[in-house]
Amino acid sequence: MDLVSLLKIVINRLEKGEITYMLTGGIAVSYWGFPRTTHDIDIVIEAKKEDKEKIVNLFKKDFYISSEATEDAIKTRFTFNAVHHKSGLKIDFWLLKKDLFGASEFKRKLKEKIFGQEIFIISPEDLILTKLLAYKETQSHRGLEDAKSILKTSKVDLEYIKKWAEKQSTIKILEEIQ
Repeated sequence: MDLVSLLKIVINRLEKGEITYMLTGGIAVSYWGFPRTTHDIDIVIEAKKEDKEKIVNLFKKDFYISSEATEDAIKTRFTFNAVHHKSGLKIDFWLLKKDLFGASEFKRKLKEKIFGQEIFIISPEDLILTKLLAYKETQSHRGLEDAKSILKTSKVDLEYIKKWAEKQSTIKILEEIQ
């Protein structure tokens, strides 16, 4: 199974389970910026403690998914993953952060037709901000290249990006890549 087919399965299951989500990571970068290789699917979800069993049940048939890791991720607002048995492809589920930026980026998610299917995806502005934050924390140049590619190929609200970059102390990084 390829990444696109798997993405569609995952999105359909999240929607069936009424788990709100948005696509992010490498696939989102390829949509808003330059295409790039990725070997997993990154999805931000909103989930509460009582959603744990529902999430596990949505994927346990054909994915390896840990009930304990899912529960822990919901508690800590961090991440858990599911690995597709047949393909070995991985889905990273990131829990929505309970801060102002997390609320803002989730509220601003867009519904776009991607690979022939309507999918909620992070806005290009918020993806840039996420990549700037990742660069600030890890010094990973991939995140910086991702942010540059989105700035070059997508029409973005630069004032919104600058406002949040100031708040996140990434404004100097943004200025360097402009």
